[in-house]
Amino acid sequence: MTLYLVVVAGAVVAGFVQGLSGFAFGLVAMSFWVWAVDPKVAAALTVFGGLLGQLIAAFSVRRGFKWNQLLPFVLGGITGIPVGVWLLPLVDAHTFKIGLGVILLIWCPAMLFAQRIPKISFGGRLADGVVGLAGGVLGGFGGFTGVIPTLWCVLRGFPREEQRAIIQNFNLAMLIVIMGTYIAAGLVTKATLPLFAIVAPAMLIPTFLGTRMYKGISDLRFRQIVLGLLTASGLMMLTSGLWAVAKA
Repeated sequence: MTLYLVVVAGAVVAGFVQGLSGFAFGLVAMSFWVWAVDPKVAAALTVFGGLLGQLIAAFSVRRGFKWNQLLPFVLGGITGIPVGVWLLPLVDAHTFKIGLGVILLIWCPAMLFAQRIPKISFGGRLADGVVGLAGGVLGGFGGFTGVIPTLWCVLRGFPREEQRAIIQNFNLAMLIVIMGTYIAAGLVTKATLPLFAIVAPAMLIPTFLGTRMYKGISDLRFRQIVLGLLTASGLMMLTSGLWAVAKA
């Protein structure tokens, strides 16, 4: 019973956050699920929930996009996904969470409280592709496709609508590929299907509510929400990683 309650709570909160921000389902859900769900099962649930949330957002918050702008992210991401899936059983997940958590906790608050964030204009499409590659690796490893690309879009100085379009469509493409990869790799089993059936209805209404709230916020508020979520996610990842190491 405790397992099911934790899964529902994670899906509800993560669904709302993803609807509002366009990303972060995995980061938020994992902060709940890490305490009660097996890591491999949690990874599959994260990808499933993130994909479902992106499908909902695709119909409720429709955003056009430029193919030439999105393509480097997607190509890089597709290249990185198999690497992340390969690393999943090899890399210690707790060490990974501690490292990523520290980076987010240092960088995101600095950007959040800075009056002016210097924009990154170098690198062009090649840099975008490398960022997509990093997103693909993190996505294959645990469904965290949006973390690095979202941070990059903020650093690029993209306006809210453009950032949402890139992240929403990038995440949708990546999660479709990752889910197929997980199924092919045997990470989606009969034991996970009942949990999928719990996650889907639990996140449905919260995701719609999040998308409705998104439509009423300004560019500045959206940037503050995104950086705040990344900071909170870093704290959650660091805490769960340290807790697991301390228990070991």
